Amino acid sequence: MAELGRVVVRDPASLLPGGFWAGVAVWLERPQVANKRLCGVRLEARRSATLPRAEARGPGPNAGPEQEEQAGAGCRPEEGPGPGQRFPEEGPGPRPSAGPAESQGRRQQGEAQRKAAAAPLLSGAPEQRGKAGAGEGDFAALHLDSLWDDFSQSLAGGNRELLTFLSGSGAESQPEAQHELDVVLRTVIPKTSPHCPLGGPRKEIVVQERWHSDGIVYPKPTWLGEELLAKLARWCVEGRQSGFKSTLSLVSIMKYSKAYQELKEKYKGMVKVWPEVTDPEKFVYEDVAIAAYLLILWEEERAERGLTAKQSFVDLGCGNGLLVHILSSEGHPGRGIDVRRRNIWDMYGPQTHLEEGAVTPNDNTLFPEADWLIGNHSDELTPWIPVIAARSSYHCRFFVLPCCFFDFIGKYQRRQSTKTQYRGYLDFLTEVGSACGFHVVEDCLRIPSTKRVCLIGKSRTYPAAAEASMDEQRTRYISSRRGCPVSPPGEGLGALEAAAGHAPGAQAGQRGTEARPEGLWLSGFHPREKAERVRNCATLPRDFIDQVVLRVARLLLGGQRSDAGSAPRGGVEAWNRGGSLSLAEVASELDRETLQRLKRECGGLQTLLRNSHQVFQVVNGQVRIRDWREEKLWEEKELEARKTRICWFFTHHPDGCVLPSDCCPFAHGPRELRPAPATRKKRQLL
Repeated sequence: MAELGRVVVRDPASLLPGGFWAGVAVWLERPQVANKRLCGVRLEARRSATLPRAEARGPGPNAGPEQEEQAGAGCRPEEGPGPGQRFPEEGPGPRPSAGPAESQGRRQQGEAQRKAAAAPLLSGAPEQRGKAGAGEGDFAALHLDSLWDDFSQSLAGGNRELLTFLSGSGAESQPEAQHELDVVLRTVIPKTSPHCPLGGPRKEIVVQERWHSDGIVYPKPTWLGEELLAKLARWCVEGRQSGFKSTLSLVSIMKYSKAYQELKEKYKGMVKVWPEVTDPEKFVYEDVAIAAYLLILWEEERAERGLTAKQSFVDLGCGNGLLVHILSSEGHPGRGIDVRRRNIWDMYGPQTHLEEGAVTPNDNTLFPEADWLIGNHSDELTPWIPVIAARSSYHCRFFVLPCCFFDFIGKYQRRQSTKTQYRGYLDFLTEVGSACGFHVVEDCLRIPSTKRVCLIGKSRTYPAAAEASMDEQRTRYISSRRGCPVSPPGEGLGALEAAAGHAPGAQAGQRGTEARPEGLWLSGFHPREKAERVRNCATLPRDFIDQVVLRVARLLLGGQRSDAGSAPRGGVEAWNRGGSLSLAEVASELDRETLQRLKRECGGLQTLLRNSHQVFQVVNGQVRIRDWREEKLWEEKELEARKTRICWFFTHHPDGCVLPSDCCPFAHGPRELRPAPATRKKRQLL
């Protein structure tokens, strides 16, 4: 059995060996964390099994022609397993497991054995169809039985080396020993793409590795040894459990993957014509992902409720309006409202309804015609959206994707030091939704953003007849966030009602005027200004930016001096690529004054480093020096910008620029420098 790789694991918190199985569980249940070409996985069935003895030749006790014929389509995770089967427990744990076996029904006994991995690895089999009419849960159970029987015969009949490895001390030396295994059947879902060689999901049995690598569902040996092994080593000693839901936990991953790829192909042209100053790649594909999620969420809601008409919506704080445009183009009637009109609005056409205007929470800001209210990075409106939805109509639902932290008035102040500010803010919004009478659920989107947790209010906790009394509760809760006095013990709701502008015993549905003059739900709320202040680090002094870039580069390069150079000394093979540091590690090396100055800018340190894209790459919170040997050739639209800026590496890197002058898109010295082309705005004025 060939060894694919080896990595040293340091365990200062004493999390092993349980942490190892927790790391393996990440790969088993969320393989997309390591393999970005996967959309996700669906666990179908699980069973306990024992290794066969070397002398065994016949079929396993569960094998049979009926089971072979019926082994087929998988089941949904929410359905129960068949007799003798069980689904995985909640959360990872130290369960016995091994790697996957690729199986496609019965194989010939003389098939050549492929390379096997020395770590718990996975492989699989194409999805098979079973007899029509049988339950999906039974199919999954029978399929797993059949695959395990096939694999057992293969081990006992001719794969003695792998059998010895799996049995630890050797099956031959201890023929009486029964080595129990945990055998799992899962469906691996690759991302749908025109460039993907796979036609759809594939099934895997988690036991051992037989190579039939396609590089997507069945990884290549080099990737397993160099990438996955290192990730497993990190996962098994991290110890800290995520405080968030798994990605796309509330919708079908298969449906989402299909919808996302279709929308991406349909709207990718927006990237080329994007007229805003924001990054088109990020904003277009992020809104495409959010739209795909909502479309699947609403499709499944229609199926649950037996509806045919597509849901209507209002997007509050719609920004560039692309999400409104996509949802409207896909057949959902709706509109978007934002305090400031964007240039791109004129490109959408008359079917996309966008309105310029401020939204102030009051009795006149209600949307009884809308099925859903959307708050996508809606800033100061975010905590108000559950309130507006609750008061618009009993049947109105909400979806919020929070980014900046706002309370009902002003910035949100963290109250619990045991939670991160982000986790605390999400819990606050959940509390708001619950106080408004919603069952609030949480999910994690697959978008290019660090703030990707959404909160959804799909149903109410009370009957429609209790709407009036529920609205009284909302009023009291909103007033309490302003710092109204809390009733002393024993005084009941009377003091709360008085503090909220209500007389004790006031009729349900009456709202006081003291706390909400002129119909306002809470005095002191101010919508954002129409003129947006530029806060993207672009207004910082150039010398300050250059100083920070140099300091960070020296950290990544290991403290080497950044002297001017003209060519890599010692050849490109010796060019110092530096290491990789997290944003937190970089921030810890900067002085407090610098950090405070960056904090006042939108995005802070991360934005400055992203803006310095000639020098740095920032991916998943990790910063490293950009190696221009790995960059693709510049597109035609970028060719006119060649040699219009001095090459940072030529000037500052201790080894100079890794590219020769004729290949580098930046100028190696003043003599190569060309005048910058006219910007879009300047061309429009000419």
